[in-house]
Amino acid sequence: MVNTTERTALDKLPLTKLKGVGAAVAEKLATLGMHNVQDVLFHLPFRYQDRTQLAKIGTLRPGSEAVVSVEVVMADVVFRKRRSLLVRVNDGTGSLMLRFFHFTQQQVKQFTPGTRLQCFGEVRRGPSMLEMVHPEYRLQTQGVTLQKTLTPFYPATEGVQQPTLRKLSDQALDFLEKHSLTDWLPPELLQDFQLPDLVSALRMVHRPTPGADVNALMSGMHPAHRRLALEELIAHRLGLRLLRVQAQRNLAPKIPANSELAIKLQNSLSFTLTGAQQRVLDEVLSNMELGEPMLRLVQGDVGSGKTIVAALAAANAVSAGYQVAFMAPTEILAEQHLLNFSDWFEPLGVPVGWLSGKLRVAQRRSAIEAVAMGQQRIIVGTHALFQNDVEFENLGLAIIDEQHRFGVHQRMALRNKGASESSLPHQLIMTATPIPRTLAMTAYADLDCSIIDELPPGRKPVNTIAMPAARRGDVVAGVAKAIAENRQVYWVCTLIEESESLQAEAAEDTVAMLSELLPGSRVGLVHGRLKPLDKDVIMQQFKSQELDLLVATTVIEVGVDVPNASLMVIENAERLGLSQLHQLRGRVGRGSAQSTCILLYQPPLSQNAKERISIMRKTNDGFVVAQKDLDLRGAGEVLGTRQTGLAEFRIAELGRDSDMLDAVSDISDHLLAYSPKSVKGLIRRWIGEERKDYGGV
Repeated sequence: MVNTTERTALDKLPLTKLKGVGAAVAEKLATLGMHNVQDVLFHLPFRYQDRTQLAKIGTLRPGSEAVVSVEVVMADVVFRKRRSLLVRVNDGTGSLMLRFFHFTQQQVKQFTPGTRLQCFGEVRRGPSMLEMVHPEYRLQTQGVTLQKTLTPFYPATEGVQQPTLRKLSDQALDFLEKHSLTDWLPPELLQDFQLPDLVSALRMVHRPTPGADVNALMSGMHPAHRRLALEELIAHRLGLRLLRVQAQRNLAPKIPANSELAIKLQNSLSFTLTGAQQRVLDEVLSNMELGEPMLRLVQGDVGSGKTIVAALAAANAVSAGYQVAFMAPTEILAEQHLLNFSDWFEPLGVPVGWLSGKLRVAQRRSAIEAVAMGQQRIIVGTHALFQNDVEFENLGLAIIDEQHRFGVHQRMALRNKGASESSLPHQLIMTATPIPRTLAMTAYADLDCSIIDELPPGRKPVNTIAMPAARRGDVVAGVAKAIAENRQVYWVCTLIEESESLQAEAAEDTVAMLSELLPGSRVGLVHGRLKPLDKDVIMQQFKSQELDLLVATTVIEVGVDVPNASLMVIENAERLGLSQLHQLRGRVGRGSAQSTCILLYQPPLSQNAKERISIMRKTNDGFVVAQKDLDLRGAGEVLGTRQTGLAEFRIAELGRDSDMLDAVSDISDHLLAYSPKSVKGLIRRWIGEERKDYGGV
């Protein structure tokens, strides 16, 4: 399966073997993840330009990139909004304007009428004709010179630009002739997928040959891309599977199911668990009885009842003599969980502790002491739970909510709080952001997955309506009607700028406007710049129906449960992603009344925004929304790099390459079982030496 040779392996050759790479350049290349010659080959282009063909001006379209051979008609320096050099050129099929904002007098002299130029650039619409802004150009003294391959563009860094990276990859490709590069994938696998060998794939991706399928190369669907994407996906899955293997080598507390405390808690509830909740709870409790660390992700749409499943698991852990830590990513969400857990556990004689970064020094010291001495059996908090000075007496279960806000490292940090020499606490991870199967298979390969795919009885789907901002008056009339019927309303303000201060200002303006249009209504305001205590007071007033209308920024995306709120208005809905819109919409529809979500948008809508709003109107199913979000935005945007705890993909795209994921899973398991050398080689090649998490495996 592995090709061996006497020649030096490329991953053993330092970068300084390449011409032009001294200590200073090597240091800069290291910031791009390049430490040896093999790394240069796997530093892959993220896009290409096609400079292999000459285009005629008459065929150009805005948004395209092209090489043209032209003659200068006239050149002029103009002083309008800003000084610019305009050069009008023609090739017999039409005219084109070259526009330069930064230029020298020497350049101006070059563009005399009749001069022949070869130009490359992006075509845009201009005031009077198509134009190229700051095109690359050269004086055409010896005819047209076209590139023989597509021109690759690589991820770059300060001091290492595209020409340098192209020269380095040229040299690294030449090294393939004299040195060895191990192909870690079984040949029969490549035959099954009809994919090229490793060296052929690398040559094609770095320097596509004339006649290659340009569309396939540009879209990442060329067999060479697919071959490398397959290897990268396998490497990432192996990395996470090794974390799982490493964890399973440890022991964990054996926590019996159906303890007296858990039974009392379930009997005290005003509702019965749904079938899906009971199924997932059984899966969790079965894991916790085994004596090896549970690593389980519980997915469930907004309002599906994940928290009570976590609480019942916590009750069994407490009964068995262990502590439980419940971590949430924001103060507002952590406070909501504190409230729920206190309501459930304190009547049963189990106090619930609180630990967040906002506590005063004396309060924090007291809370940390209570945790260390085991006086607090259940502790709810934020990131503060895994700070260095927090020690647990005997942590048996770590519960993490809204997993997409945390990464693997933070998850491991909390788990390690309860680690002894051979034992780890159980981990239960929850998310109300449904994760498409393709993402779960890749980003959560170290976890078992459970899905609560049923909403509590009586929950009605939220009716979603889209309206242009010009109909704001109709929307305000709808708000007035809802308030008159003793129902409560959210009005969510969003801005393009990721700025708490600007969002707060927008929300304050909206409060003033709605207070004027809805005299007599009790209007509250909550945004990210409020102190946690002030925010909590306002949220509590809204929950206890002392406020009719809550104007808020997206801080209410998670963690607020107000059953009487049945109308939500989202301003500038076209600016938000699908998953965020779905999370916000989940704040209504929690009571028995029919709820409505109005998406107020500012026309004209982009095609992408139209599609997002259309999906929101068509479905309330979070998994459908999540899959569409993945299709529209890609995995990097949906997950973010913190989510996986691994590097961003260099060439793979989960949406595009999802058809390979079942094979990725099977191959990874096979390699783990039969080829540890391949596992090590693939992880080193794609993820890097810095991943010390795998060191104990």
